Amino acid sequence: MSTTATGFSAAGLRRLHDVLSRHVDSGKIPGLVALVSRGDGEPHVETIGTMRHDGGPAMRRDTIFRMASTSKPVSVSAAMVLLDECRLRLDDPVEPWLPELADRQVLKRIDSSLDDTVPARRPITVRDVLTSTFGLGMDMTVLGTPIMAAVFEQGITPNLPVPMPEQDEWMARLGTLPLMYQPQERWQYQISSDLLGVLVSRVSGQSYDAFLRERVFEPLGMKDTGFSVPADQIDRLPPLYAPDPQTGEFHVWDEAEGGRHSSPPAFQGGGGGLNSTADDYHAYLRMLLNHGTHQGERILSRPAVELMTTNRLTAEQLAAREALARDNVHISFGQGQHGGWGFGMAVRTYRGDYAPIGQFGWDGGAGTSTYADPSNQLVGILLTQVGTSAPYSVQLMHDFWTTVYQSLGD
Repeated sequence: MSTTATGFSAAGLRRLHDVLSRHVDSGKIPGLVALVSRGDGEPHVETIGTMRHDGGPAMRRDTIFRMASTSKPVSVSAAMVLLDECRLRLDDPVEPWLPELADRQVLKRIDSSLDDTVPARRPITVRDVLTSTFGLGMDMTVLGTPIMAAVFEQGITPNLPVPMPEQDEWMARLGTLPLMYQPQERWQYQISSDLLGVLVSRVSGQSYDAFLRERVFEPLGMKDTGFSVPADQIDRLPPLYAPDPQTGEFHVWDEAEGGRHSSPPAFQGGGGGLNSTADDYHAYLRMLLNHGTHQGERILSRPAVELMTTNRLTAEQLAAREALARDNVHISFGQGQHGGWGFGMAVRTYRGDYAPIGQFGWDGGAGTSTYADPSNQLVGILLTQVGTSAPYSVQLMHDFWTTVYQSLGD
């Protein structure tokens, strides 16, 4: 079989194009941008469909997307810069910068009332926050418990009708809640990543956005990545759609002009909120595969990248994470079954599909999927703006990764 210069077979790339086109032709995905690369080879890019469900401008390589939770693998790099500079230490308590989290109480059981608690066994550390094990998170398997009701009532999670408040108010609200579990006891989603943005901001004395821009985005040439899209570029941002789970009817959840990403948000969270392009995100993942360097310039140390991109969870913590993914496929449509978790991203610890052990990255609820694979020196990026209220975009993600791996030339 002939192989293209980029390390993929020509026949495999044709199949990739055909499979992606099939999803767009179905009417369930208005449009997409996909990028794959190997080593230092030129990326292969697919732009298919339109920016709106009802037509409109064609998708372009420089279309800007809401990255949602695929912000996590990028935004964690700010903390790694501070670790490299010894402005943070992994096992230091976070209380000097996050005094709202001092003297924590912990629920006796996950379904306890909010005052049925015991004292935390020890302070929350930087490591707890980086590994998403500080004791509080989004757990869709315990909806209806008092603690999850309180999390929603406090408005400290994204995608609620009212955006999250500025970081000091966000911290004040977080500080009113008990922890669900003891620090380091259990991996939990989302809130750790948002907390990380506050920690970076307070340690650095800069806004989270400014620190990321100065230390990560600008050195990498990520000119279109940030927490909002400038007015003169807003035409490059598609609407975000949330299909009706029952009927599949398309609803606009967030319009581009005048929407949540058209101006700087009150809360700059590490868990989501970044906008980016395929080429910007490619520069970031390629830097990680290059052990922290970009065009000869060091962005992160090699050990920092290794900590981020290898599993950091114990067997006990992994058991809870694996159960969450495998037992709730009706919620996730099969995503999340990687096994491990590093800093801010999933790490594959077993082979359950076409991707090998060691692949790292994450997926986003706005229809984005971004991973790098050290063993194949592979980067894959799939960007849509179809939320996961229906399975369409996740099914596309599965097919994208299957066709990426079947197209490898070797």
